[in-house]
Formats: sequence, structure tokens, C-alpha cells
Amino acid sequence: MSLKDCRIIELPKIQDHRGNLTFIEADRHVPFEIKRVYYLYDVPGGASRAAHGHKALHQLMIAMSGSFDVTLDDGIEKKVFHLNRSYYGLYIPPMMWRDLDNFSSGAVCMVLASDYFDENDYFRNHDDFLQASRGDNP
Repeated sequence: MSLKDCRIIELPKIQDHRGNLTFIEADRHVPFEIKRVYYLYDVPGGASRAAHGHKALHQLMIAMSGSFDVTLDDGIEKKVFHLNRSYYGLYIPPMMWRDLDNFSSGAVCMVLASDYFDENDYFRNHDDFLQASRGDNP
């Protein structure tokens, strides 16, 4: 996978004077079956999150409230995505290192994942990730 495979997905937004509604459907708006949902919140100012990669997991990351930056690294280049709208999701395919930072006060990051938690799917060390992204066994 490369950074070209990462993209912002615009989710449906139904506008109403009583408030807006956005919905997400697996295999329709998200290019994978959703097996897990989790969210990050109450991130202290100046803190960063993530700093890992996944071998097989697909994710869609959404700023449900506030904003934050996602830096993606495919082992060759890096790109920063600023997420600040609850109707935009960042699709992250496998083999992407991710760092999250620059959280605004009250930011909530929701992540839709293609599989259940599996520690064996993680790269926790960036050098191991770089070796695997080049096709070497870490």
C-alpha cells in the first residue's frame, strides 16, 4: 500500500434546521466490513497518540468533535491530514504508520476498524515497520 491509497471519504450529511445527521454503512461508505469501533477523547494538550502501524487492519478515522492531525507514513513518504469535520473520514489501509497530534480541546476521534483487536497485527516499532514496508521480515 502507498499514501495514494489513503483518502478522505465524504460521508452522507443530511441537513436539517434541527441539526445535521451523518450515517455510515459498511461496504457502502466504508470499503470494508466494520468489526470494531473505538474512540479517543480527553487527550491532554500537547499529547500525541497512535505511533503504530497495522499489518492487515483497515480503518476509517473521523473527528467527531474538534480537530487533530493524522500523519501517515508508508515507509517512503509522509502526508499530514487535518481532520475537523464529522462528515469526513480518513481511510487508512494496512501498512501505514500513523501518528495523531495537535488535538484541539474537546476533540473526539472515532475509528472504525475492519477487525477485532489483535496485538499481533501491530507494528509498535517504526524500524520494524520500515523493514516490513520494504519487504523484509522484522
